Amino acid sequence: MSPKKKIGWISAAAIVVANMIGIGVFTTLGLQLDMLSNTWTILSLWVIGGVIALLGAFSYAELGTKFPKSGGEYHFLSKIYHPFLGYLSGWVSLTVGFATSIALSAMAMGAYLKHMLPVSSLWIALLSIILLSLVHSFSIRQSSFFQNIFTLLKILFIAFLIFSGFFLTSDSNAFDFTSTWKVEVFSPAYAVALVYVMHAFSGWNAAAYIVDEIDSPKRNLPLALIGGTLLVSILFIFLQMAFLNQVPFSGLAGKIEIGQIVAEKMFGNGGGSVVGGLIALMLVANISAMIWVGPRVTRAMADKYMIWQYFAKDNRSGIPVRAIWLQAFISILMVVTSSFEQILTYSGFILQLFTTLTVAGVIVARVKGLGKEGYKSPAYPWLQIIFLAFSIWALVYLFYAKPYESMLGLVNLIAGALSFALDRHQKRSREVV
Repeated sequence: MSPKKKIGWISAAAIVVANMIGIGVFTTLGLQLDMLSNTWTILSLWVIGGVIALLGAFSYAELGTKFPKSGGEYHFLSKIYHPFLGYLSGWVSLTVGFATSIALSAMAMGAYLKHMLPVSSLWIALLSIILLSLVHSFSIRQSSFFQNIFTLLKILFIAFLIFSGFFLTSDSNAFDFTSTWKVEVFSPAYAVALVYVMHAFSGWNAAAYIVDEIDSPKRNLPLALIGGTLLVSILFIFLQMAFLNQVPFSGLAGKIEIGQIVAEKMFGNGGGSVVGGLIALMLVANISAMIWVGPRVTRAMADKYMIWQYFAKDNRSGIPVRAIWLQAFISILMVVTSSFEQILTYSGFILQLFTTLTVAGVIVARVKGLGKEGYKSPAYPWLQIIFLAFSIWALVYLFYAKPYESMLGLVNLIAGALSFALDRHQKRSREVV
């Protein structure tokens, strides 16, 4: 087997950017406006979402250099707390985290392209997952080249939409700068909307899952996580303002294809269709990044747990091909069986739970004196405390407002615990024999 090629901080940052700029930034505004209406309220959601993501990036940068191995939360929680908790986070990453995000982006791609292609939205979603899984089944060099090109195109496209949204004239908009924000920010709907926004910002921790594939991670991992998160946060805030500046409230509330709606308002039906197609193609980078990153968690688990042992085999270039296609299968299953909003809410609660435990792990690791010397988060422990306060608040309100979907997340954890018990049983049985 040839030595595995490693990537620099720019390619690692491209993975962060591509993971973050996904379907959420083009869809969640419509869901927010279905519950809230004040512009100050909406903007506060995106500012808070960006700050929370940046605080998380600082924390994951510290953990990634303190425990420099691929696997993300699976590896961090196993080292800081207990292997069982790490296993559960890996289970969630496999069954909910990356597979869910891939399914959401693929479904959105289908929604954008169904009017342009003689193929149903379902088949567009399924084919995108299959083809992009194939792209990442060969080598790091191919994955890196493909990812960098599509991420650059994505950034340029977002910048074009922001410029157009601010500088093209519009006869109406969705701005509401009244004092109704004073009521809205204390409503359960605000907490649910914040979870949607936090999901839209998800992906800021992407580079922490592939530490083994990053050259000089002590230097390059913090650059990738923090730099990528900061860039995307700025783009997200300005993009929402551009959307609100072009279309009235009634044209956005409750809608999913926000990007295409705004594009049609700015450029007409023909131009809007072209932009809608570009948005769909832009989602290629998002799906691609998650297909690259997600299977590394499964691969890390396969080294230790017998029930995942089949997925421990790589190809000659060190690519976990079996883990890639396992994730593809789960994503396809979600596309076929679930609705967009169900997937979004269900995944939001359980993923936020493990992100919360991981950021808290920065404090626990320092108190216990665990890990190597590496990057240290500034303003410790206040950045972590602020992140945890927002995160726990959102979890409580989400469980209150969406108990069914939240309970589904907890059921998923029970299934994970049972699989852990099965692995332990198999291991004991083999030791006895």
